[in-house]
Amino acid sequence: MKTKTTLAAFAAAALALPAAAAEFRLSHQWSTSDVRHQVAQMIADEVADDGIDITIFPSASLFKAREQYQPLSRGQLDMTVLPLSYAGGRQPAFNLTLMPGLVKNHDHAARLNESEFMARIEDKLAEDDVMVLVHGYLAGGFAGKDGCITAPEDIEGLQTRAAGKAFEQMLAGAGASIASMASSEIYNAMQTGVLDAANTSSSSFVSYRIYEQVACYTPAGEYALWFMYQPLLMNRSAYQSLSEEQQTALMDAAAQAQAFYLEEAKLQDAASAETFRENGVEIAEMTQEEFDAWRALAQETSYKAFVEETPDGQELLDLALSVD
Repeated sequence: MKTKTTLAAFAAAALALPAAAAEFRLSHQWSTSDVRHQVAQMIADEVADDGIDITIFPSASLFKAREQYQPLSRGQLDMTVLPLSYAGGRQPAFNLTLMPGLVKNHDHAARLNESEFMARIEDKLAEDDVMVLVHGYLAGGFAGKDGCITAPEDIEGLQTRAAGKAFEQMLAGAGASIASMASSEIYNAMQTGVLDAANTSSSSFVSYRIYEQVACYTPAGEYALWFMYQPLLMNRSAYQSLSEEQQTALMDAAAQAQAFYLEEAKLQDAASAETFRENGVEIAEMTQEEFDAWRALAQETSYKAFVEETPDGQELLDLALSVD
């Protein structure tokens, strides 16, 4: 009888113990001042008391920028904040997350995150043992060395840097000459006359001081062409290794981080416009008519190429375009 009582006491004590601590590694390519790092840090801080220890490796210090998805899917990495189009070579459907005119503005992006389109993208991720913790899009715009770029005819004949293959296809369709380079090279290319115009993210326009080289800036506003899906991803098996309580804590933290990410993305666009304005650069806003003209051009170029290259590409494109 005493033995049974002792065993019962041990069992009760074991049940009362906290879940075993989980140690995860999170990799990303940005500095610690970047909003994407802040999103990761928010989650790490929030779940630290729930037996989840997340060590963050910023500035591509663990894996190179474009080499994070494969180790994530293999369980060699637990988490990453990643532009999903980087993994388009493995899952061609992911190229649709960096497609001109697919997203109109940040509120539209938030609706896409809750749509059947995103559910299908998450199904593709699940095939690779990957899941989304935090959805997020960051936006960008255009800058012209000598004039404003809001409509397709504005880019004709200009030597242009585009952010991503799909944008290169669309801008070439508008009559631009394409110069491929990293966003960090835009400043010197404009300074030396190699570039007439550029397309990149709001944060890159500011951090690389492009306002010193251009006459006009078209920021992401009510309408914008360039939106890039950059979620915080997690290895699915790593997530499933957590206790139910830890999973709940992690998802609660992720929900808070996602709300922060959306608001900060909007603020970055507004801040970039203000920075350019303060430096004497003209600010041009894209109209709905101009947005529609770009999207019509994308249908003939970028969208067409995506559908031709991607299994079930037309269905996925139609799902994305169906979100108002």
